[in-house]
Amino acid sequence: MSKNGNFNFKERVDQAALSKPLFSRLDKDIPSSIVVFLVALPLCLGIALASGAPLVSGLISGIIGGIVIGSVSHSSVSVSGPAASLTAVVLASIASLGSFDVFLMAVVLGGIFQFILGILKAGLIADYMPSNIIKGLLAAIGIILIIAQLPYAIGFIEDSGANFGARENLFEQATAMFKNFFYSLHPGAVVLSLISLAIIIFWEKSPLKNFKLLPPSLIVVILGVFLNLLFKYTVPVLHLGEEYLVNIPKIDRVSELVTFPDFASITNPEVWGVAITITLIASIASLLAIEAADEIDPHKRKTPPNRELVAQGVGNTIAGLVGGIPLTSVIVRSSVNINAGAETKLSTILHGIFLLLSVLFLSSILNLIPLSSLAVILLVVGYKLASWDVISTMYKKGWNQFIPFVVTVVAIILTDLLIGIFIGSLVSIFFLLRSNYHNAFFIENTRIFKGETIRLELSNEVSFFNKASIKNSLWNVPQNSNVIIDATFASYIDHDILEIFEDFKSTFAEENNINVSVIGLKDKYSAGKELDFVREDIEESKEKSTPQEILEYLKDGNSRYVDGKLVSRRLRNKELMDFINSPPLATVVNCIDLREPLNVMMNTGIGDLIPIRAAGNLVDSHIIKSIEIACKQQGARFILLMGNSSNKIYLEALNEYMKNGYQNPDSLIAEALKAKQIPAKFEEKDLYTYADLITRWSVKESQQRIIKQNTYLKERISQGKLGLATAFFNRENGKIEFSELFNPAMIS
Repeated sequence: MSKNGNFNFKERVDQAALSKPLFSRLDKDIPSSIVVFLVALPLCLGIALASGAPLVSGLISGIIGGIVIGSVSHSSVSVSGPAASLTAVVLASIASLGSFDVFLMAVVLGGIFQFILGILKAGLIADYMPSNIIKGLLAAIGIILIIAQLPYAIGFIEDSGANFGARENLFEQATAMFKNFFYSLHPGAVVLSLISLAIIIFWEKSPLKNFKLLPPSLIVVILGVFLNLLFKYTVPVLHLGEEYLVNIPKIDRVSELVTFPDFASITNPEVWGVAITITLIASIASLLAIEAADEIDPHKRKTPPNRELVAQGVGNTIAGLVGGIPLTSVIVRSSVNINAGAETKLSTILHGIFLLLSVLFLSSILNLIPLSSLAVILLVVGYKLASWDVISTMYKKGWNQFIPFVVTVVAIILTDLLIGIFIGSLVSIFFLLRSNYHNAFFIENTRIFKGETIRLELSNEVSFFNKASIKNSLWNVPQNSNVIIDATFASYIDHDILEIFEDFKSTFAEENNINVSVIGLKDKYSAGKELDFVREDIEESKEKSTPQEILEYLKDGNSRYVDGKLVSRRLRNKELMDFINSPPLATVVNCIDLREPLNVMMNTGIGDLIPIRAAGNLVDSHIIKSIEIACKQQGARFILLMGNSSNKIYLEALNEYMKNGYQNPDSLIAEALKAKQIPAKFEEKDLYTYADLITRWSVKESQQRIIKQNTYLKERISQGKLGLATAFFNRENGKIEFSELFNPAMIS
């Protein structure tokens, strides 16, 4: 935090420091790691099989994804392993390179490239992925899970020898297909799935959900093993054979796990091409997966994307060195991990350890687990990712959010993850450009004595995306109008936009008799400039209670004004009373020459200040009475006596005094002359200097008059309940010089 309490963008939050200690939630992490391990086990084998790689290579990658990447990554819930998004690349690459050990060299290089990308902070791409695309990714994964796991849940064997040939009529053909499908199901798998599904649903709606020692998904797996063994001896027709159970190849020696890459192939250009392909696909898939995992993390922790690229790079390098296929962060396993209750990355690390132990020692036990039990767990995860609530929530956000969401879901299902994400992103960009067409500015059209005035207030950032809308608006301004382009609140304006303003002013405006004023424009704009985030709302400004707090609030507001980092105070009319009904913070006494808006110069909230204006800055009995009412009846807790440079009221009075032969001074400057604040005679060139001197003297003198002439104000100031200070506004640079608080100890 900065000293004024505002969050500074320059201060970076260490997300790792926000994570819970590794061994702080063993009651959550150990059970969830077992569930993830049971889900990851068949996935590792299945993806290796689909990739045309040795089955053991999938297990190696799962082990490295858990232990190595889990340790290096700063994600608390993400789980890495072999990913379906890379199966086509792996299958084609092994075929084109000719051997698996040559392909492993490409995996090593790909891991090194990923590590370099992380060091170069290329992970920022994840910050630009729209949330509707991430939600579309999650929903698509959910639907794919349901489609893929349903056959396992019902024990459907695709190659069952059933005859699906043509029949004499459509009814007979449909009847035959239904019968053959029905007879292809395994009753034991259906029974186990129904029992498992009932347990998970009932668990979440009963007091059992408070039982944290074992998650329902783990109970489902254990119960599935025992029920299947029970079926074997009591109801043989329901017993599931080996083809319906997990199948882990038996490893007799550790050396059987390891396959080394062909280092001699590093000079092969094709190996480098495959390595670059793996780098790009694996990096994008991992960044998307951690974004999606963070989205469904109950604690909404933010995974550092650059650190994740480093972790994935280390993991893929090691995987290539010992015989594993490429890894990514995987949303399916991450979703299971989160839904099983994982709190820290210990769950991910333990699941990798369990994979290693299972391969070495427990293959015979794990091969007893029914695939239908695991399928039900994934069906529930899939439903949560693609539930009707998710779809209806996206629909309620509007078409610009819903259409890219739907397109992403359909595209991923019909193609693959990366192509689907790309198509969804293109649609999302279209809607983004469409919305930016309107959001670059606010237009206000009023009629004043000079005629029609159109005020165009620019938003915080105006990029080249907004060119069309701004140009279209300006070139449709009626003839003989007054146009004010207000750039006060803009922290960045693209050079193309500035050129539009210049072209409009120099050509279209001149040809159509349009008077153009551009205010608040900076001399220079820099893209990506680090900004101070200002935390400001009604309650915060109104909670300023002590005089010193109010003074600091006004000082900070003027600093923002000078730096061009104003907090916008534009409101709809119906909201004004919320501010006006709250007590003001301060009353400000200033000269009628000061036409600059006080709430902008000190960037205060609406209704924070009560302005009291007079000709000159020297208070009289009437002004002092007005100050008393502002404090006593309206609740102001601070009095600011403010003058300004180049005061035209004083300049005119001094000029008249000089023209009258230094006789009969105006009452506005008579007191200052009497107090000998300026010479009795002076030259015209010194008028501005002496006008400023009179202004500064007047606010100081006014301070003393308030103390001497008003008992109520004197008493409140002496008690420290009311603040009093002076200020001088410099018109050249916009700065306000504030005095220190009037010291109550000086009151006799």
